[in-house]
Amino acid sequence: MRYRRLSYRYAMVVRSGQTWPFGDMWQTDRLRLLVQGRWRPDADTYETATTFEIIVDLAGVEEDDFEVQIFEDALVVEGRRDLPSCQEEAVYHAAGIRQGPFQLELPLPAPVDPERVEARHERGLLRITLPKRAEAG
Repeated sequence: MRYRRLSYRYAMVVRSGQTWPFGDMWQTDRLRLLVQGRWRPDADTYETATTFEIIVDLAGVEEDDFEVQIFEDALVVEGRRDLPSCQEEAVYHAAGIRQGPFQLELPLPAPVDPERVEARHERGLLRITLPKRAEAG
C-alpha cells in the first residue's frame, strides 16, 4: 500500500441533471462507457470524539495494488483489482464481482492530522484512522 499526502486536488464533479461541459457529445452511451471506466468500492465511515474511521472493502486486492492519498479536504483510495480468469472451456453464468481500476473519494468533514494517520489492510478490508487535528487554543 502506498500512501501520499497532497495539498491540492483537481476534480470536476458533474451531477445527473446538470448540463455536461461539452454539450450533447457526452450523452452517447458509447462515450459514457469510456468515461465510467472506474468502479467505486464500498466503504463505511464513522466519527469518534478524536478520529474519523474509514473501512473500505478491497477483497481480492493486494497491498501493492492500491494507493491512499490524503488531501486537506478529502481522502482518495485508488488502485486496481484483477481476478484470475476462468478456465478456457468455462462459461460464465454470472459475473458480479467488479474488476479493473477503482477510485473512492471521500470528503473529510474537518481537518485531520496527516502525521498520525494509520492504515491497515487485513482480510480484504482497508481500515484507515484519521486523527482529528487538535484545535489551537
